[in-house]
Amino acid sequence: MKIVILDGYTENPGDLSWEDFERLGALTVYDRTPHDPAEVIRRIGDAEIVYTNKTPLPAAVFDACPNLRFVGVLATGYNVVDVAAARAHGVPVANIPTYGTAAVGQYAMAMLLEICHHIGHHSEAVHAGRWASNPDWCFWDYPLIELDGKTMGIVGFGRIGQTTGRIAKAFGMKVLAVDPYPNDSGRAIAEYVDFDTLLRESDVIALHCNLTKENTGLISRETIARMKDGVIILNNSRGPLICEQDLADALNSGKVYAAGLDVLAEEPASPDNPLLSAKNCIVTPHISWAPKESRQRLMDIASGNLKAFLDGKPVNIVNA
Repeated sequence: MKIVILDGYTENPGDLSWEDFERLGALTVYDRTPHDPAEVIRRIGDAEIVYTNKTPLPAAVFDACPNLRFVGVLATGYNVVDVAAARAHGVPVANIPTYGTAAVGQYAMAMLLEICHHIGHHSEAVHAGRWASNPDWCFWDYPLIELDGKTMGIVGFGRIGQTTGRIAKAFGMKVLAVDPYPNDSGRAIAEYVDFDTLLRESDVIALHCNLTKENTGLISRETIARMKDGVIILNNSRGPLICEQDLADALNSGKVYAAGLDVLAEEPASPDNPLLSAKNCIVTPHISWAPKESRQRLMDIASGNLKAFLDGKPVNIVNA
């Protein structure tokens, strides 16, 4: 059995092992594959098993690769695969439903703490000699913010949202949540409220929801106007949840004090993205998910998906 991994580098830049896949078949791993259907088809060839992370698998791939029996996605999102075409060809598609819960929740709070203290900036200032030459015994270049007693509103209160909520609560914050499916574990952390209440009462708003047609552009000029002056916005969920020009305008005007973003609508970031030049805006390259522990968990689930399929007991199938 032939197994092809089309874009394995971000999952495993060399600090993990593909050995679980090697035990299951003849494995070929490409670090990256151009997003050209002809090249994707060439690389898949007569393989029965294909894994992709961000390399698109359109209908043409399934038409041209009749040996395909199983597609694995090395991620939670599977929009890069034409799942309807896969289904039409009898090819199950499996994703990784949860692997980075702790890492993503931790990262949201890391962005918030950087906004509150600008630790990186102040460390660089000390290394540049500014403390040694300062007439006072300490200095700071940004307002320093204490989180205790402030309110965090979390949009999307599933596993990741609740993880962020637990950490926020440990910092002494009040937690509000918006989610279509309130549950007891969430109620132990947060007060479920409507979206307008969350916008009105939150000092910090964190996005942890899936991207849908209905919530695309959720953070816009109109919703920002309903927020507190000086609100902080965090997004390490999906970039298109935010109207980027509207957020940039709000940052530059001071309506939004700061933003911490690990995702953008277009990735990698376009050089002319307005958020790259906006005031008080942290932008990082979509790495919330990427601690080694999280990536190892992803790899274990991905190989487990294949083992389950080969055993006739498929799991995590998104196009059943």
